[in-house]
Amino acid sequence: MDEIHTEAEDTKMKVELPPAPYAGFWMRFWAYLLDLVIISSINGILVKPVFRAFDADLAGGGIFTPYHIASALIFYLYFVLMTKFFSQTLGKMVFGLKVIPLDAEKLHWSTVIFREWIGRYISATIWILYAVAAFTPKKQALHDMFADTAVVHERKAAAHQPAYS
Repeated sequence: MDEIHTEAEDTKMKVELPPAPYAGFWMRFWAYLLDLVIISSINGILVKPVFRAFDADLAGGGIFTPYHIASALIFYLYFVLMTKFFSQTLGKMVFGLKVIPLDAEKLHWSTVIFREWIGRYISATIWILYAVAAFTPKKQALHDMFADTAVVHERKAAAHQPAYS
């Protein structure tokens, strides 16, 4: 079957955008540190008072205590929900960074969960893996490579967009 093209479709010019300004290791590091401060504050405001109200042990034996499980849940939910709904955490917002998918128009739940839960767990378990972002062409950490995402400078990316469409 022959395809029908209109003259307007044939005359459209494709505008090639410059490559996205990828966020480097240090910018991502400072954003992550700010996120850790925010998560620690959330735990201090919400989780600790609940456990203290029930006279639960906060420092007791091992990593699988109810307090540590609740704190880990806050940690992962923060990253998953902020990345899914805003494409950035509060730390990334402050530093003008944004998570973008490399293979789709928007971040899907499966991508976000894989990046922020599974990939981040692996990277957080072996801290040196975060440093991979300093040496890859698209400044991707291991969890970015797993999920086919990248972190870009949001403000600079907007400046690279053409004024016309």
